[in-house]
Amino acid sequence: MKKILVLGGTRFFGKRLVELLVEDGHDVTIATRGNLANPFGDKVKQVTVDRLNAKALKSAVGNEQWDIVYDNICYSPDDAAVACAIFDKNVGHYIFTSTLSVYSADGVAKKEEDFDPYTHPIQMGDQHAFSYSEGKRLSEAVFFQKATFPVTAVRFPIVIGEDDYTERLLFHVEHVENEEEIGMVNTEARMSFISSDEAGSFLKWVGQEQITGPLNATLKGTYSLAEMLEIIEEEVGKKAIVSAEVEQENVSPYNIPDSWYMETSKAESAGYTFATLDSSFPQLVHKLARNTSQN
Repeated sequence: MKKILVLGGTRFFGKRLVELLVEDGHDVTIATRGNLANPFGDKVKQVTVDRLNAKALKSAVGNEQWDIVYDNICYSPDDAAVACAIFDKNVGHYIFTSTLSVYSADGVAKKEEDFDPYTHPIQMGDQHAFSYSEGKRLSEAVFFQKATFPVTAVRFPIVIGEDDYTERLLFHVEHVENEEEIGMVNTEARMSFISSDEAGSFLKWVGQEQITGPLNATLKGTYSLAEMLEIIEEEVGKKAIVSAEVEQENVSPYNIPDSWYMETSKAESAGYTFATLDSSFPQLVHKLARNTSQN
């Protein structure tokens, strides 16, 4: 049994991670702002704290020894620097949720070495000072250049699931169902995805295996945006209305200029087997379409 802290663990893949850790019998504490109800009851400990309040965070979790800390809510170099200070000598393994967004969308399958956080110049600032992608790059840079403890940066692509609070895939299902225009500049662009279940399973595995450094994680396979829309069209029985004239009113959350996906040979060579995109994506579209038609 390990003593594990999860920063942000009450929704989406963070919730799935906590479920898996509890099933395995670990001593789990979740740290959240308390905006969402604790879905785990007395199976976990909970501390209510604002991640952005360094003093409060240190008081809440910084005086204990943790085998693993999972950080799902770090978006800036300031956040990362605070974590490096608070958990100095207090954690065995720090697992930070990063993103495909550290890579450019240039049509090439991304490997971990395509972004090097060990040499990326550090600039400090909060999440409002940078774009989402640069905030994550700088967070990685701070962790890998400044932390005194072992760090893994798990780089996820777009995470999909029935409980996806961003509703990015749902946007497309609803727009096809309602025959509303979808703005995409390149429907042949290919994308990686990972399900919330797979993301939770992978994070748990990383903690078990104690792999460090940057690490890509995605379902096997990619879809072009056109292929994604075809799956939705088949499910709802209507044709997507796509426009290359992208405006604020119609822009797809998946609108990208070129293919944007990753390869996972590093994780696979370490022993992880990813599920296929085909094994979950069509089923998820079916569930979302059913829910949409019932509303």
